[in-house]
Amino acid sequence: MSEANINNVYTRGIAEFVSGLTYEAVPAEVRSRIKLLMLDSIGCALYGSNLQWSKILHDTLTKVDTTRDCPVWGTSLRLSAPHAALVNGTQVQGFELDDVHRAGVLHVGAVVLPALLALTQKHKKISGREFITSAVAGYEIGPRVGLCMGPEHIGQGWHSGATLGVFSAAAGAARGLGLDVDRTVHALGIAGTQAAGLMAAQYGAMVKRMHAGRSSQSGLYGALFAESGFTGIIDVLESEYGGFASTFSRSNDRFNLSELTAGFGSEWQTMAISLKFYSCVGSNHTTLDAIRLLQAQQAFGAADIKEIIVHGSQVTMDHVGWKYQPLGLTSAQLNLPFCVATLLLEGNCFVEQFTDDIVADPARMALANKVSVRHDDTITALGAKFRHKVRVEVHLNNGSVLETTVESPRGSEHNFASAADIIAKFEILGNHALPSAQIKSIVDMMLNVEQLDDISTLTELLVKR
Repeated sequence: MSEANINNVYTRGIAEFVSGLTYEAVPAEVRSRIKLLMLDSIGCALYGSNLQWSKILHDTLTKVDTTRDCPVWGTSLRLSAPHAALVNGTQVQGFELDDVHRAGVLHVGAVVLPALLALTQKHKKISGREFITSAVAGYEIGPRVGLCMGPEHIGQGWHSGATLGVFSAAAGAARGLGLDVDRTVHALGIAGTQAAGLMAAQYGAMVKRMHAGRSSQSGLYGALFAESGFTGIIDVLESEYGGFASTFSRSNDRFNLSELTAGFGSEWQTMAISLKFYSCVGSNHTTLDAIRLLQAQQAFGAADIKEIIVHGSQVTMDHVGWKYQPLGLTSAQLNLPFCVATLLLEGNCFVEQFTDDIVADPARMALANKVSVRHDDTITALGAKFRHKVRVEVHLNNGSVLETTVESPRGSEHNFASAADIIAKFEILGNHALPSAQIKSIVDMMLNVEQLDDISTLTELLVKR
């Protein structure tokens, strides 16, 4: 079949949006929002630079990669662009702190930023305005692929951050390189065929942390190869046989291709991205907020709990409602009952509450056994945009029952955090890797990034001196 006879209206529609996007076309509120989103992702990566799994990647890749072009954020190490994207993406997603597009089920910054910033060292000089434009191009695409696939995608066992993320990474990198429409089509087609990632990694494997980094690397490869004339699947998203939507849904109808290009230029998915203020998977946050709301109404603690019942969507039950097993920090941060126990016993659920010695903490495990997660088909029926909605019942030993419903957590698109809160989180995380004066400089530069002539100035500021 010739290219002329292939129906790739959606893949090409994405490429036309990405290639044609200009700084002036991005609304001011979107430009302001994405600077805060990117600052948050950088802070997550700086904290992630000191984690065990990140250090294993540092040590392993510096042995096999002698290129020293691109910095590993928060360290003095440098690697080739693809390996820097792999490591920096892993660091962003390294401790369940980074952003999430809840309806599209994607950690966006972890896949877009590492690929885009890797380009700025050797491949292309990018101004601050072009950087914002390219980042928005990337942030807009992956969530739309997620909306196309629906929550069933993760329900089937695909780790969406790894599968959907290649399209965001490729889009951002393609726009950063200034690729035309045809080459952007090929960048998406090269990246899309590399999509992979299994949700079984959530039960304890370090490799779960690497999925976003691998996705970012795949998107970078897609853009770089396409720039050089390498070709990809030009109908990668909509091909009836072997296309992304049909293959990953195992169907010809359990997806909605129209979501891929819906609202371009008028509806900005960047504004639907949430930030996290708990160090655990996003599906847990509404329940944790619900517990705090109920505690504000009537004081209670761990010793007062008889039973806690969380009613949620099918995805919430499957994703985080399983019986906890002490298999590692990954399982601790992704399991809802364990995180509820952590909040009740420790008063918070942030980075200080998750260390290696808590994985098999008897007190947390005992309290987690009092928490059950049940499917509520009325919540599932509301669709992807409400997949985190929960109704929480707290049964106390004195016989009283407290109940509340939370649709979206603090930091969500409906309840977005203030700039002050985001900067405070960034400073807490960033100070684990870099001096406070350097952290302040990063904040100042990131919030005024459109004024930079060369974004590599920012990239170099992320290096441990």
